Parts: sequence; structure tokens; C-alpha cells
Amino acid sequence: MYKMMIIDDESEIRIGLKNYFPWNQIGFDVVKDCVDGKVALNYLDQHDIDVILSDIRMPVLDGIELAKKLHESGSNIYLIFLSGYKDFSYAKEALKYGVKDYIVKPGKFEEIQEVFSRVKLELDKEWRELDENQASYCENIIRTMKEHIQKQYASICLEDMAEVLNMSPNYISSYFKEKTGENFSTYLTKIKMEKAAELLVDYHYKTYEISELVGYHNPKNFTRMFKKYYGMTPRDYRTSNMENMES
Repeated sequence: MYKMMIIDDESEIRIGLKNYFPWNQIGFDVVKDCVDGKVALNYLDQHDIDVILSDIRMPVLDGIELAKKLHESGSNIYLIFLSGYKDFSYAKEALKYGVKDYIVKPGKFEEIQEVFSRVKLELDKEWRELDENQASYCENIIRTMKEHIQKQYASICLEDMAEVLNMSPNYISSYFKEKTGENFSTYLTKIKMEKAAELLVDYHYKTYEISELVGYHNPKNFTRMFKKYYGMTPRDYRTSNMENMES
């Protein structure tokens, strides 16, 4: 449901539009109605709004000035004008400030429904694209992290990864956990252990050499971590693998 605001200095029109048009049925929730553009801007300073349906001719701050201020602030609010003035110059000036559409008062039911149904489709498309872009961004970050870990597993640490991505270590740690479901350190250990298991199949390497190759300078620490991960020592893993190959 998209949040909507109605602005009109004529209370009968404003309240009528708010209460008697079935906004909810086409995906909008009228959360605020205002008498002029200034009141609307004050509200927008503290609240998020997706769509505004506004009169043009109003006291204090009219619709054109409102459109101009929203445009200058870089707002992405969808603004639709509702006005009894048919002069095309108003519509033309409104388009200059990114106004989406122009409905002539009193505004037929079918016309309002058509305009806002179209707006709903455009907003839906924008949100889908935003979600897709965010998903792609997340995937790129996680892929970058995993690629660096797989290449630099013997020496990389959280601080190194933070420097690569230009982010803080704490944020990187939380982000990786949130997106993958496992801690950075857990994933790094997994890669180290899997690489160690691959190297143990090659009998040219001593256990202490493999320990160094996967980033453990103390062979005892390596053995303890390997046993915790695989349930057996590196030597037992090598022996078991050799027996399986012979059989």
C-alpha cells in the first residue's frame, strides 16, 4: 500500500476525495490531507509519502510552487495535479517540474481510477527494479568476499576484507552473517579445512607444511582445528583416504 497525501484548500473537495474514493482498492492509503503546499511541506519534513494529489490554485503556497520545491529537493514523490483551470500553461509548467499527470476538476471517477492505476503500475515497477538492484549489489559484495577468501585464505583476515571493500570490519562481519547465515570466521575456517583436506591427498606434503600453507603457523593449532572440523586428525584423515583408494 502506497502512502498518499491530498492537498486542496477547499475542504469539501479534499475531504470528499479522501473519504469517498476507494483508494485502498487500487493500492493507496491516504495518510494525510492538507489545506496548502506549505502545510504539506512541513509534514513531508518528518514523514514519507509516495504520491500527492494536489490542487494548483491555493493560498500561501500553490501547487506549482510545491512542485518546484519538490523538484529542487530531488524528491521522488509522484505528484498529480487536480485543478479546475483548463489553461494548458499550468499543465505545461507542471511538467517542467516532473509532475506525473493533470486531472481537471471535479475529476471523473473513471479518470482518477485510470490515472492512479497507472501510477500504481509505475511505482510497482520502480520497487521491483530497486529490489533487483539491491539483490545484485548484495550478491556482488558476497561474491567478492568469497572470491578473496578462496584466493587468500592463508593470510586474509576481517580487516583485510574491510579494506578491500572500503567498509568497517564490524559492518563487514554483520553483513556477511546476515546475507550468508554464517560468520566470516566460520566460512574462512571452512575454506582452510577443505583446502587442507585436498592437500592431505598429496603425499608429497608433510602435515606441518600443509599447516603453513593454510595459514596455521602452529601445527598443533592446525591439528586441533582439523579434528574439530572433520572429526579426525590430519594423519587419520590421510590414512583413511589412502585405505579408501586401495579398496
